[in-house]
Amino acid sequence: MSVPTPRDRRNAAVMLVIARVTYAFSWYNVGAVLPLIERGLNANTGELGIVLGAFLVGAGIFQVPAGFIALRWGYRTTSIFALLLMGSFCLASAASPDWVVLAILRFGAGAGAAFFFAPALGLVSAYYPAGSRGPMIGIYNSGFAVGATLGLFLGALIGTLEGWPWALAYGGAALLVMALGSAITLPRLPDEGVPATWTATWAAARPTLRSRNIWALALGMSGMWASFYIAAGYFVQFAHTIHPEWPVVVAAGIPAAMLLAQGFGGPIGGWIAERQSNLRRMLVLWSVAGAAGLALVPFVPLAALWPLFIFLGFADGVLFAVQYLIPTYLPEGHGNKTALAIGFLNSVQLFFGSLFAVVFGVMVGVVGYTTGWVFAGAVLVGFLPFLLWLSVGKAGPVVPTVPSPA
Repeated sequence: MSVPTPRDRRNAAVMLVIARVTYAFSWYNVGAVLPLIERGLNANTGELGIVLGAFLVGAGIFQVPAGFIALRWGYRTTSIFALLLMGSFCLASAASPDWVVLAILRFGAGAGAAFFFAPALGLVSAYYPAGSRGPMIGIYNSGFAVGATLGLFLGALIGTLEGWPWALAYGGAALLVMALGSAITLPRLPDEGVPATWTATWAAARPTLRSRNIWALALGMSGMWASFYIAAGYFVQFAHTIHPEWPVVVAAGIPAAMLLAQGFGGPIGGWIAERQSNLRRMLVLWSVAGAAGLALVPFVPLAALWPLFIFLGFADGVLFAVQYLIPTYLPEGHGNKTALAIGFLNSVQLFFGSLFAVVFGVMVGVVGYTTGWVFAGAVLVGFLPFLLWLSVGKAGPVVPTVPSPA
């Protein structure tokens, strides 16, 4: 296979970012129509919680298996398969007769999401050479913020006008269209470095799974994932409880602004990271700044919360871009191992994010939101000492990269 031309790379990048937006839309659109699902399927709050949690469970369990599949099949094939899988489950979920079936189908959709994210990011790192991939990784990741925002607002609009099944069906159909577009648009890559058997695949994957650097990055940034998940998920309830006079649309708009700001922080953070001499220091400084911002949440007035959450979203975008850039410049995470390395990061961080979200909810019920927000900031910095075991300096290839095949 020939090396992708600049035009090929540009077209592939556009397709991957649009697919990322569509993927995030189909993640968040369910939350936007929960009241409609509650009435339509006669489900209670606990059952709806299972529906929401089923997606995260599927996405978390299959992160590492997706990395193995990508190592064996290649990034391109795995990404297209993931869009087909997620799209099929999302489309089928629109016909769910009860909440149990909906939860099962959302679990399948979460599995499809796991198979897409890291392999598609691996494609970005394969298409773009060292020194130029940072901004593109940031742009790709920012697609999640755009899609999540559309999922919440557009999903609610579609659900209100046409019914909750259509909000889910449109997302599933769009993913299937993305699968077709990806098959047409994404350039094939050289068939190099692919393990011939599953035994060889396991042998190739072991250095990544045992890597001190990958473990240090996964654990060191787990507090970041947990804290920003708490900020996005709990702020509306915090506002409703502590400031009931605030209109709901205002309370919901503040975390939405955070998500949108993440879309700007990603590409800018990736661009800065490619020019930094110490990526670990960059992670620490932005994490400390984010932790300070989270701890301020219960102490500032409404007018100050808007710029504060915009800053938090920007910081979140920077941190995710740097975190996902680093494995592409590590010996155990470059080339056809990128998806496995990033899938491992995600699986560890999904676990801690879900765990501390529950802890936060229990804590605020006992000691209140003031202590809870300070705790969220402490969680962000509390995991940072693990980064002491991360050995990475300036962005740049440590060894010649081997791209994953089609």
